[in-house]
Amino acid sequence: MTAAPGPSAPIGNPAVTRSATASRRRWSLRARLLAWSVTLVAVVCTVVGVVTTVALQSYLYKQLDGSVRGVAGRATHLPPDVGHSGPGPDLSAPTPAQVLGFVTGGGQAPGTLGAILDLKGQVIDGQFSAATQSRDLTGIPFNGAQRAALSGLALDGTPRTVDIPGLGDYRIMRVVSEDGVPLVVGQPAKDVQNTVRKLIVITICVTAGGLVAAGLAGAVTTRYALRPLRRVAATATRVSELRLDRGEVALHDRVPVSDTDPRTEVGQVGAALNRLLGHVGSALEARHASETQVRQFVADASHELRTPLASIRGYAELTRRGGEPIGPDTRHALGRIESEAKRMTTLVEDLLLLARLDAGRPLSYEALDLSPLVVDAVSDARAAGPGHRWRLDLPDDPVLVRADPARLHQVLANLLANARTHTPPDTTVTARVSRHPRGALLEVLDNGPGIPATLLPYVFERFARGEVSRSRTAGSTGLGLAIAHAVVTAHGGRITAESVPGRTVFRVLLPGTADTAAADTAPAESVSAGARPDSQAGDRLTTRS
Repeated sequence: MTAAPGPSAPIGNPAVTRSATASRRRWSLRARLLAWSVTLVAVVCTVVGVVTTVALQSYLYKQLDGSVRGVAGRATHLPPDVGHSGPGPDLSAPTPAQVLGFVTGGGQAPGTLGAILDLKGQVIDGQFSAATQSRDLTGIPFNGAQRAALSGLALDGTPRTVDIPGLGDYRIMRVVSEDGVPLVVGQPAKDVQNTVRKLIVITICVTAGGLVAAGLAGAVTTRYALRPLRRVAATATRVSELRLDRGEVALHDRVPVSDTDPRTEVGQVGAALNRLLGHVGSALEARHASETQVRQFVADASHELRTPLASIRGYAELTRRGGEPIGPDTRHALGRIESEAKRMTTLVEDLLLLARLDAGRPLSYEALDLSPLVVDAVSDARAAGPGHRWRLDLPDDPVLVRADPARLHQVLANLLANARTHTPPDTTVTARVSRHPRGALLEVLDNGPGIPATLLPYVFERFARGEVSRSRTAGSTGLGLAIAHAVVTAHGGRITAESVPGRTVFRVLLPGTADTAAADTAPAESVSAGARPDSQAGDRLTTRS
């Protein structure tokens, strides 16, 4: 039964594969080009080095084999006087010393060896030459290990490499002398191997130097070659930093003409980017013109609708209060006409305000303390929603901001009205003011059912509608939070919303004045709903925790 691979086995591990792929993708184009160029140089140098080494080794071994065959020729042909005891044909068998005389004979290099074999291929006698101090050659007999290494060689007349203990590698060849004596002759391969090793070392050093030079040259070359691409990227970066979602956008950035040559790859990218920027610029101009037209239409329509709506409400109220008797159905219809006219008037006013804010109409800025403004807004909210519990959380010291009082009061009124409208009775709504390192922080909190997670990202969009838990039950137009967002943005601030069941928080961050930035954060007090700085005796104060 085969065991399953453990956690340490990385074979087929998709996480390892994804990690390696992500690591490769994090390399820049310059790094990849440099790596590929250096790798190519390394491969070329390696191939050249291997081919050169193999060719030189083959050539040197051929020369050595020729030298071995020369030794074999001298070994098989004994001198004429070897074996003659005198004049006449009577010859005696040569002695081993005479047969191996070629080892130390003239013209031989030190290290030449020779051995006499028996009919079974075992070495009977053998020696190798060594140079003396007088540079003469002397024969040194084989030891037992060297005899064993030379025994049992095939008689094929082909040189082969044999490792002889104590002597190293030899090119050995087995031959038969004229007298039928099996012989082994050979010469050392030390010089050939030393030459090949030196060539390998030289090749490695040259390759390393070439790789360093290729890396430096490649770095400089790629840096110079990629400058146009960096200029194209810089243009794209500048465009990406522009605010393109609203307002009039002046999209004048273009890739320089020198980087739009269609004959080069970078030039093709630059030209394509310029065409894209041209199309985007045209689309943004068309979008801005359309938005301007829509805003102007909304502003004009809202302005024109205010008068007839006021007239409808006035005539309905006049008719209902007139002296002529009217039936209950007519009275109810007139009340509904007044109610819907009032609601439509509120919608028109909101649309007109949004149109003016979108058009960038300037605000009336002044130094404003948030605490009295919040107290007034909560007092109004308490009067409009007596079924809720209203609380204040205010600091002791003033929190100053530079804002338009009327517009900021409208932001607070809309946030409190949103809490009142979309939460059930007995919900606690808290308005909190505090200092922030970047200005002043205004928060409106409630412990109601919360905003649905699907609606929360779009809560500040115009005509955003909630689900049943925060549905429109009191004539909401869906523009209150959109107006709050527009007013806060016009003040240079930021408004955010966070909501979970049981806790909904709207945070308004406004830029403060110099006095606010210099003031220290002091302990604050929480005032119950409806309390003003000169509150009645029935209001209570609680220290903020």
